[in-house]
Amino acid sequence: MVHDDSRPVLPGPRHRIELDSAEALRLLASVSLGRIVFTRHALPTVRPVNHAVDGGEIVIRTHEGAALTSHAQRADIPGVVVAYEADAIDPQTHLGWSVVVTGYARLVTDPEDLARCQTLVRPWVDQTMDQAVRIRPDLVTGILLTADALASEA
Repeated sequence: MVHDDSRPVLPGPRHRIELDSAEALRLLASVSLGRIVFTRHALPTVRPVNHAVDGGEIVIRTHEGAALTSHAQRADIPGVVVAYEADAIDPQTHLGWSVVVTGYARLVTDPEDLARCQTLVRPWVDQTMDQAVRIRPDLVTGILLTADALASEA
C-alpha cells in the first residue's frame, strides 16, 4: 500500500465534545470570520463574512445591494431565519472547534446602534459597508474536536 504524503496521518482516535452555548459563543467571539446561511430565491445561500459578538448577538456589516440586506429589510419582527457558522480546525491534526448559531437576523435601523456596529466590525473587503445586521441566537451549538481521551469522559 502506498502512503499519500499530501494527506495527514492522524495518530489515535478523535473525540467530539458538545459545548454549552456560553462556551460556544465565547469561541465564536475569538475569531472574526464565519459563514452566514440564508434563503435566496427559495434556495440556501452561503456567504463568508466577518463578525463580532456583541451582547450575545452576532453583528455583521453589509451593504445596500446585498441579498441579505434586502431579505432582512422585508422581514417583520423578529427578523429572517439564518444560520451562522464559524470554526477553527487545524487542517493537519483535524483538532479544533466548530460553532453553529441559528436565529433571527434583522437589519440595524437605529442610528446609534448602527454607529456602534460600524465600530465593532471593520469590513475586510474594499467595498462600502454602510449597513449592519444583528443575529439574535435562538439555538447555539458547538463541538470541540480533541485527541484527549479524558476530555471525552467530561
